[in-house]
Amino acid sequence: MIARVAFAPHPPLLVPELVTGAAAETEALRQACLRAARTLTEEVDHWWVIAVDQAGPATIGPDARGTFAGFGADVEVDLGEGSGPADPMLPVPALVAGWLRAHAGARSAAVHLLPPGLSPAECHEFGRKLATNCIPIGLFVLADSSARLTPRSPVPPDERAPAFDATISQALAAGEPAPLTGLDPELAAELWAHGRAAYQVAGAATAGQRWDAELLYSDCPYGVGYHVATWRERAEF
Repeated sequence: MIARVAFAPHPPLLVPELVTGAAAETEALRQACLRAARTLTEEVDHWWVIAVDQAGPATIGPDARGTFAGFGADVEVDLGEGSGPADPMLPVPALVAGWLRAHAGARSAAVHLLPPGLSPAECHEFGRKLATNCIPIGLFVLADSSARLTPRSPVPPDERAPAFDATISQALAAGEPAPLTGLDPELAAELWAHGRAAYQVAGAATAGQRWDAELLYSDCPYGVGYHVATWRERAEF
């Protein structure tokens, strides 16, 4: 079962050593992500992380180590049990998960990378498998929303992007899985919302439970939708 959920983006700019000239601009996002990570660790000390990456489908275990050297600073991270040399090719979601894990005090994390084109049916199937796990799971969803929101976006803005982005932020704020499950994969691809599959897996995994939600951050500082939230299962009396 899913015991607690945290949502955050996974841009390398979360690591202050990589953005020395823009550390102040990214501080609010960084602190929100760290708060979400620490909230997750309050419930469980091992995380199950889901994210979308071209390397998927793949699972990266707690023994992985990596470095942000390819992004300008040799900041090494691990997923809790790594002791060997740092892998310079470790995918970005695993690097960010390792960085957050260390700062939040989690014992370990396993990162499941989803392929970008995972269908809604496949997302639902995987999410339901997570939900039926007999061991309580701390689920960390690393996902971005649309990358076509403002003139600062990496690609030209799209007038449909704000509404798509609002669907995600409002669902996270309300603790509602259904809007995440219902995201349109074709529209998401057109809007460069690369985290769509991760959001859909999370929606399927958390369906049927009631959640107390807190939206910690929702903005697009570089034209990409970044949303940070925590969900705690609502106690029934």
